[in-house]
Amino acid sequence: MTQFDKLAFTRRDALKAGLAGVAASGALLGATRAAFADTLEEIKKRGVLSTATEMQFPPFDISDNGTYKGLNRDLVDAVGEAMGLKVTYLDLPWTSVLPGLEAKKFDLCIAPVTITKERMKHYAFTVPIADATAALMKRADDKSIMKPEDIAGKTVGGQKGTSQVAQLKEFSAKLPKPVEVKEYVDNNQASADLAAGRIDATVNSLPNLAYAAQQRSDTFAVITPPFGQPTYFSWVGRLDDKTLIDAINEAILKVTADGTMAKIQKTWFGQTMDLPKTVPEPSI
Repeated sequence: MTQFDKLAFTRRDALKAGLAGVAASGALLGATRAAFADTLEEIKKRGVLSTATEMQFPPFDISDNGTYKGLNRDLVDAVGEAMGLKVTYLDLPWTSVLPGLEAKKFDLCIAPVTITKERMKHYAFTVPIADATAALMKRADDKSIMKPEDIAGKTVGGQKGTSQVAQLKEFSAKLPKPVEVKEYVDNNQASADLAAGRIDATVNSLPNLAYAAQQRSDTFAVITPPFGQPTYFSWVGRLDDKTLIDAINEAILKVTADGTMAKIQKTWFGQTMDLPKTVPEPSI
């Protein structure tokens, strides 16, 4: 073999290798695109959207003698109908919902999740479904707490693993005396301890606290104004399920435009709530 032949051979091999690499890259890209579409396509094929939440988060999620109801139930049912899908609901502790999503135990987390910078690194968020600004609730007869800063040196309870508790800890660090933060498995336990006088206040999103105070106005009162940065609740999916989230967003905007969202808000909040039509930049 001459030097020219060797050079030609080398070039032919390089060209073949390059073409093979392009083909492999194309196949990988195709597989990646298919993977992105898999969840939505699988959902369409089976005709069922599987979801999970913690059914102890009124007014969003309520378990009433085994019957699931709340704003989330009504809204997800409407979204499912807009997508031509049936919806299944799984009840899990809050601390198990996001790990369950990552493990692909269900398609969509409908537990209201506060949009934060850190969470956006790990999950795909839908457009907002409600306000999530952190606020405080006290006993109705407690005159020692009239504004958020009055919780200095007191004990405040909240649900473990929530952004509201995280914001409470940051707020506490700025007060003359730190707050003793007591964390609970769910907000119902925190409310029970507040009513019994075992803690001085609870932290949650403003819509949740407003609902609780409305239901038991003789027991609870919301402390105004909210102490947290303006934030929003959304549903979340896995980062690689963009097509599913896009389809969910389209359905949410559809039920917003036709007035269904406003009707559901009035049922559970007692008023309507203007929400961004795109995922906002997180404030926390």
